[in-house]
Amino acid sequence: MTPFTIIHVLLSLVGIITGLVVLAGLLTAKRLDSWTVVFLASTLATSLTGFGFPFERLLPSHIVGAISIVVLAAAIYSRYVGLMAGRWRSIYVVTAVVALYLNVFVLVVQLFLKVPALNALAPTQSEPPFTIAQTIVLLIFAALGVAAVKRFRMNGGPVRGAASA
Repeated sequence: MTPFTIIHVLLSLVGIITGLVVLAGLLTAKRLDSWTVVFLASTLATSLTGFGFPFERLLPSHIVGAISIVVLAAAIYSRYVGLMAGRWRSIYVVTAVVALYLNVFVLVVQLFLKVPALNALAPTQSEPPFTIAQTIVLLIFAALGVAAVKRFRMNGGPVRGAASA
């Protein structure tokens, strides 16, 4: 692996790990401001560095990366400009969960590409094991996203104030 690839992978893993912490915070109505900064920054950096790999044509990974950047822009705006006031709170939660989902979606793709046992089950990623895995991930994130919107809205507490770690 090249140093650039290692940085990209590490950013992605940091984004996923911190994103899961932030998601847990959303589900328990905790802002977790410090974790959120790291999650949003590392996930944005992951998407941006994804465009730094050589390519000759537009690939599905580029489309996912572009969607992720747009979603992250909405999350960052709703969190730091909209201050999660009114509808911005729900928009933030939805876009943060979608950004995390997209990162996990790519993780599943990479696992099926790189882990021999998974690759043997779905070498072209059009086989049922891959589709089933991605469908399960999507359903889990959809359910968690709905729960996070409900819980973070009802119990979110003050929008402005001291940061919580």
